[in-house]
Amino acid sequence: MRKIYADAAAALDGVLHDGMTICAGGFGLCGIPERLIDAIRDAGTKDLTIASNNAGIDGEGLGKLLRTRQVKKMISSYVGENKEFERQYLAGELEVEFCPQGTLAERCRAGGAGIPGFYTKTGVGTLVAEGKEVKSFDGEDYILERGIRADLSIIKGWKADESGNLIFRKTARNFNQPMATAGKVCIAEVEEIVPVGSLDPDCIHLPGIYVQRLILGAPYDKKIEFRTVREAA
Repeated sequence: MRKIYADAAAALDGVLHDGMTICAGGFGLCGIPERLIDAIRDAGTKDLTIASNNAGIDGEGLGKLLRTRQVKKMISSYVGENKEFERQYLAGELEVEFCPQGTLAERCRAGGAGIPGFYTKTGVGTLVAEGKEVKSFDGEDYILERGIRADLSIIKGWKADESGNLIFRKTARNFNQPMATAGKVCIAEVEEIVPVGSLDPDCIHLPGIYVQRLILGAPYDKKIEFRTVREAA
C-alpha cells in the first residue's frame, strides 16, 4: 500500500468533501499540520466541523480556514488568541462546542478505540454539562461525553518511516496522538521520512497502522505565538 505522497494536495485528493468532520492535531502553533491546513484552504472545502484544541491565531494554523469562512463548527478547548474566532462566534457566524482539554483528548482517544461514550466528573455543575446525561457512581455525579469520530485526521510528526510509523518531538506530541486514531483516514506530515527499520520500535509513538497517507512537509518555519524578551537594562 502506497503511503507516501508528493505533497499535501496529492495526499488530500479524493478525501475532502463539503460538510466533513476533521480532527486536527496541535496546540497553538506547536505541532500543527501546516501543509495540510494550507491545502484544505486552497481546495476551498467548506462547512467543516473541526475538532482541535484551538483554532491557531489570526492568519496562522486553523485561523487560515476561519479567515476564508470554510469552518462551520469548532469543537475546541481554547479560543483566546484568535480574534476572528471570537468575532465570528459573537456574530453567530460560527458554532462553537467548548470542551475541556482533557475531555477533548479523551473523546478523540475513545472514538479511535471504538468507545462511543464515557463518564467524567469534569464539567459537572457547569455549562459544559448542559443537555448531557448525569449519572451517579459511588455517590459522585459524572456526565456522559461522546467519543469523537471524524472523516479525516490531519496531524504533524517529527520522523516517520516509509510505513508510517511515527515519532513526535517533545511538546509537539500534544493532541496529535489521539486525533490520529479518531479519523477514518489519517494523513500525517512530518519533518523527515526514513527507511523502514531506521526507527527504534520502542520509540514509536504512533504505529503506522493508523496512518494511511504521509507527506514530507519540511522545511518549516518555527512560528512563535508570543515572543517575550527582557527589557534592555
